[in-house]
Amino acid sequence: MLKHFRMLADYNRWANVQVYNAAAELSDAEFNEDRGAFFGSLHGTLNHLLIADRLWIHRFNGTGGLPASLDVVLHDTLKGLYGLREAEDRNIIGWLETLDADALAVNITYTSILRPGAITVPLHAAISHMFNHHTHHRGQCHTILTSMGKPSLVLDLLHFLRSEGTHWM
Repeated sequence: MLKHFRMLADYNRWANVQVYNAAAELSDAEFNEDRGAFFGSLHGTLNHLLIADRLWIHRFNGTGGLPASLDVVLHDTLKGLYGLREAEDRNIIGWLETLDADALAVNITYTSILRPGAITVPLHAAISHMFNHHTHHRGQCHTILTSMGKPSLVLDLLHFLRSEGTHWM
């Protein structure tokens, strides 16, 4: 399972690069335009993913900045947000390298920003959720881009494995 999570972290980094590269083709107005997604714009959605990662990593190991809310803006520009994204992806990959199989079975307890009260789950389930959450919101990013008439992105895991991630096969 640990190898699987490390592969997902590498895939996550790669898929984020694809989305951010596509976003770089947008004007600032397009990047910030409310397209009806859960977090409105492409900026809002990418910002949310970064906030969520920071929350999860803090829950996992107690490090990093803890955002006060799910709607705090971490950076106003695509370039600034991308720099933070790249650093967070390196942080996730590095943290997974510190784990062993026994660590995945440990329960973590955290408090949600949205709901009061302690929540306890196995670490492996929370890590799975973090990567699934990325896939969900990257799908929204893809929809935002294609609704603007931009080319469809190929974000499939198997495409990553055949291109850049062959060492995971």
